[in-house]
Amino acid sequence: MDLFNDYLRYESRRQFLGRGVNAVGWAALASLLGKDGLAHAEGEGEGEGHGQGHVPTHFPAKAKQVIYLHMVGGPPQMDLYDYKPQMNAWYDRDLPDSIRMGQRLTTMTSGQARFPVAPSKFRFARHGRCGMTVSELLPCTSRMVDDMCFMRSMNTEAINHEPAICYMQTGNQITGRPCLGSWVSYGLGSLNQNLPTFVVLVARPSNTEQVQAISARLWHSGYLSGEHAGVAFRSSGDPILYINNPPGVSESVRRRTLDGLRELNEMNYQSTADPETHTRIKQYELAFRMQASVPDLTDLSREPASTFALYGEDARNPGTFANTVLQARRMVERGVRFIQIYHNNWDTHANVAGRLPSQCRDVDQACWGLVQDMKRRGMLDETLIIWAASSAGPFIRRAV
Repeated sequence: MDLFNDYLRYESRRQFLGRGVNAVGWAALASLLGKDGLAHAEGEGEGEGHGQGHVPTHFPAKAKQVIYLHMVGGPPQMDLYDYKPQMNAWYDRDLPDSIRMGQRLTTMTSGQARFPVAPSKFRFARHGRCGMTVSELLPCTSRMVDDMCFMRSMNTEAINHEPAICYMQTGNQITGRPCLGSWVSYGLGSLNQNLPTFVVLVARPSNTEQVQAISARLWHSGYLSGEHAGVAFRSSGDPILYINNPPGVSESVRRRTLDGLRELNEMNYQSTADPETHTRIKQYELAFRMQASVPDLTDLSREPASTFALYGEDARNPGTFANTVLQARRMVERGVRFIQIYHNNWDTHANVAGRLPSQCRDVDQACWGLVQDMKRRGMLDETLIIWAASSAGPFIRRAV
């Protein structure tokens, strides 16, 4: 059995076309891009990241980093931001056919005899100079509406959460494409040498009545190189599994081990020209550097009391939404390009009155604290903060 020849025999089409010895790959690329496109692909211009030439934009770009706060399950917009007072007059009346327009029903509603209209039970008021209407469930958020941009036009054709959240992350309801964070990593590159370019945190909600599955496919790099995939930090224990040296293994031994692995991988690359081999080399080296950078990142002991007054006392507890948001600010300070936080249990359904207030308490002060903290540190003008879900959601925006 020749394992090396077996490896070459089962290489993917992308690996085959990407190998330098295969002229057919370059011929195919040239025919697709043409002369001008090929020149850009080869790195002409002063582009950032992977050498692409800059395409002029209408306005100078300001945002350099992104914090994406994703509410898993879909917060009900009519109970938070999208005030609809006319629904009071429609209380307990059936939804008109002119509104539904023959849309298909989900499994949860297919057995209903009626589709009565119900307004929100929560009070709304206008806030800020912009006069934005916000629910009583978000008292802290209502104090910063002038720093927010609300987008109400976003929608998908997906009828279920999983295809919708995949669409929000990748632009397609079917998995397998790069997510937004991966594209940012690919297009803009890294701002630091000791932490990943794209980090994912999964916050633990205080109410766990209906927690939905969250999988790594949502932060996968798809057909891009594996180095652009999100790196998930755990909320308890070691932030990243196996990043620390095992008992009895010193730093010098780990260094010699990595040097040996690098030599083996370089030998493999010379034979196969598989670009993912260099990805493995880079990730091993990054993990080695993260042994020093991650403990400093996650240590909140030196944060002043004023920080927890902003984010709330929950920020002291690992895994809470407030804690992960504070970690996101610290990551931005250290040059992490894209941070995504998932907060579960927003699929409230029949228990809106019981669960929605709890969900809002998890995120309200923490989001307000994040924006205030970023503003006072002079970081908000270059950081795009997104608050969204697998249904339409508002965006907090200062940098465009």
